[in-house]
Amino acid sequence: MKRSPWILALIALSPVAVRAQEEIPLWPKGAPGFEDRRSEAPVAKDYYIRNIHNPTITAYLPPKDRATGAAVVICPGGGHRLLVFNGEGVEPAKYLNSIGVAAFALKYRLGREEHTPYQIDKHAREDGLRAMRLVRSRAHEWGLDPNRVGVMGFSAGGEVAGMVSYSENAANTTAADPIDRENARPDFVVMIYPGPLGIPKVIPKDAPPAFLLVANDDQGASGTITRMLTGYREAGVSVEAHVFAHGGHGFNMGGRSKLASVKKWPERLAEWMDDNGILDPAKKPAPKRLL
Repeated sequence: MKRSPWILALIALSPVAVRAQEEIPLWPKGAPGFEDRRSEAPVAKDYYIRNIHNPTITAYLPPKDRATGAAVVICPGGGHRLLVFNGEGVEPAKYLNSIGVAAFALKYRLGREEHTPYQIDKHAREDGLRAMRLVRSRAHEWGLDPNRVGVMGFSAGGEVAGMVSYSENAANTTAADPIDRENARPDFVVMIYPGPLGIPKVIPKDAPPAFLLVANDDQGASGTITRMLTGYREAGVSVEAHVFAHGGHGFNMGGRSKLASVKKWPERLAEWMDDNGILDPAKKPAPKRLL
């Protein structure tokens, strides 16, 4: 199914009905070691959610007549103190649905919230890996291609995406839980103004293809993106990077910005997904190593 960028833009602008919304705990009995806290309700106010003790994914599925079989686990940002769940979870999920991609917004445990018992590099990473495995375990049910499941991270959520993408994530074939037998490795990674944690000093040669985006005046995240771009090129792995002159940090999906480039950045993501065979595997370009 050939989709030009023009068609993608039209799809993105047209209304789309979400086929299903379902919030699914990552572990039915609660997170390992914290099962007794699974009934504690999160706190949701305005744009954010915090106090997450029972991590979940919320499924957003596109209409069947638009579904491409691709899927993305979305990791919202919020400095590991809260989750910007509307702007960096729900909104990107709905956009991805508009181009035929299933989306799963992750509520992960927060390592910097006041009085937290959680650690970023252990529990947030654990939640990200489990989310990838959970999505793949239900791929047939949701009409997904398990070989086109990616991860997307905003700000601190980019750190979670990095821990998922570049750390040990292979399937545990002897696990008692069948979900843990699934491979957690993303088939592609989308980094939107990410933090530095979870990004290795050396990008491995088997890293997932990456889409990177940041504003140049976002001093912290622009440095992370620059290092990632250099690392990807040195590893010879496919990468596309966009650095806008202005935009700052935390522009979400761009809707509130006055800058045309920032407002339209999701179209660049749609084009990248289309060009790289994520929306249609028949269009996947032949692999080439960079010099």
